[in-house]
Amino acid sequence: MLQNLKSILIGLIQEGDPDQAGSALPYGLSLARAADAHVTVESASLKLVMTGAFIGGVAAHLVLTENRRLDALAQAVAENALRAASACGLSCTTQAPQLSYPKLIESFTDLARSHDLTILDAEPVALAAERGLIEAILTQSGRPLIVVPKAHETFAGQRIVVAWDGGGKAARALNDALPFLRAAEIVELVSVIGEKDLADSVPGAEAAAHLSRHGVPVSVLTLPVVDGNVAETLRNHAHLTRADMIVMGAFMHSRFREMVLGGTTQGMLKTCPVPLMLSY
Repeated sequence: MLQNLKSILIGLIQEGDPDQAGSALPYGLSLARAADAHVTVESASLKLVMTGAFIGGVAAHLVLTENRRLDALAQAVAENALRAASACGLSCTTQAPQLSYPKLIESFTDLARSHDLTILDAEPVALAAERGLIEAILTQSGRPLIVVPKAHETFAGQRIVVAWDGGGKAARALNDALPFLRAAEIVELVSVIGEKDLADSVPGAEAAAHLSRHGVPVSVLTLPVVDGNVAETLRNHAHLTRADMIVMGAFMHSRFREMVLGGTTQGMLKTCPVPLMLSY
């Protein structure tokens, strides 16, 4: 059993695309079953808001109709999630609010603070609602999250790759991932060299000694960066070793007074062969 995981939040955003269903819900339920954890499913729909002083009655009716459709979709997803959780013998709470984008982000972030872990669907489009949600949960909740790519509907954690650069973000991710690392069969602490100076960072061997004291079966590996791209290097290694999960610290950059995900983090979110656990 995965120790110390007692409450898991699964976040779903309904934007109206009937084919948008990802893997976060089945993956999250599978993980909760492995951990014997309580599940909260928030299936939120984006509320369309009309602006402008001269909006006609036809337009107002169309917006109202679409909001009703989105709300019904979110409610249906929440009900299906509750049935699926019950079928797995899980304790589950669901809610399906319809919120404007700022309120939606606030709702998810507040919920994340009272859970051990949040699970979201991967979203390759950087401007999609889910990407803003990922940033908000990382920077404002104080909790880790797992981003799940499509076709990963069952939790697996036998082999885990931990991206290690010796910095504070990596250390936070390492600590947050301990429940998974203790339960794994193989853990690789991977440092990618050639992209930035790691001379003053904590060596992987020291972090590995720390993990060993926690009973983690860990090995240390150094890889040369592929074409200056750390994300591609990690993706290739995870694919070749058939890893079940990648753990890494997330980086942010300030741009026009807004926080945006750093290049390696963006690259991993855009294309990751396995579920990605992120901490900030």
